[in-house]
Amino acid sequence: MATRTIWKGAISFGLVHIPVGLHTATTESGVDFDWLDKRSMDPVGYKRINKRTGKEIDRDNIVKGVEYEDGQYVIISPEEIADAYPRTTQTIEIQQFVDMADVPFVYLERPYYVAPINKGQKVYALLRDTLAKTGKIGIAKVVIQTKQHLAALIPSGDALVLNLMRWGDDVKSMDDLELPKSGAKGMTPSASELKMAKMLVDDMSGKWDPTEYKDEFKAAVMGLVEKKVKAGKTETVLEPQEESPAYADNVIDLTELLQRSLKGGKKTAPAAKKAPAAKKAASGKTAAKKTAAKKTPEIKAADIKTAAKKAPAQKTAAKSRKAA
Repeated sequence: MATRTIWKGAISFGLVHIPVGLHTATTESGVDFDWLDKRSMDPVGYKRINKRTGKEIDRDNIVKGVEYEDGQYVIISPEEIADAYPRTTQTIEIQQFVDMADVPFVYLERPYYVAPINKGQKVYALLRDTLAKTGKIGIAKVVIQTKQHLAALIPSGDALVLNLMRWGDDVKSMDDLELPKSGAKGMTPSASELKMAKMLVDDMSGKWDPTEYKDEFKAAVMGLVEKKVKAGKTETVLEPQEESPAYADNVIDLTELLQRSLKGGKKTAPAAKKAPAAKKAASGKTAAKKTAAKKTPEIKAADIKTAAKKAPAQKTAAKSRKAA
């Protein structure tokens, strides 16, 4: 049975973006927001039924509240929730790469299959094969709906698995996912691509330390809850809108991205120092190139293969750009 794509976004490390979709890998179902009728603060059922009156209500009359005591709620405004976590939610942001053996299984909670979309198969296969060959996994932060998660990006056969930091008998099959086959013709990265990817992974590698990762979104929201409880305030909140990832129409050479990442990206400390590295890599470019670098490129396998064969020409072009 085919699985439904539940989330679309991109894996991000260095200057590389891989467009992907998430699929549930198990059969099971933070800050928990409950639906409330904003006119009366009555609880709202799953089918938007006011539990006290039994009447159905419109979506516009539903707000989100956090229960801090039995029957007592705090309502938070859209501006406050945006201030608590204003960043886009459609990125699996790799913080660092660590040895797979360093992460205890107790930290693994809920797995999702990661499948490439928007012509991202080749770069997907490159990241998967690089992680498998180096014995590394990516430690990432990702926001799904309104909750931030710490996650491990793990190679598993033909797939990458995003495990929200459970292996078990209820894991679904991934046979129906359209994954690039490991070792398939046209999907195997060149020796130079693997070498550069390994250098980038090594540069971002560090020892696994779970105390360095915090759920800033939950801490910020609960800080607001505590503040409002003390002040006796009850504000309204609308459901935050997730930003859709933007995809560039142009094709950007993967080899160049890896080279730029290696030149501009020193070791990235947990909690993200990628922004200065990205800014440094883009500082000498035009405004149009800056915009393109921020967007997710569509990378074609044929273009990467051609670029790998024309490495000398690319180096010459790179020197020309630098001189300009």
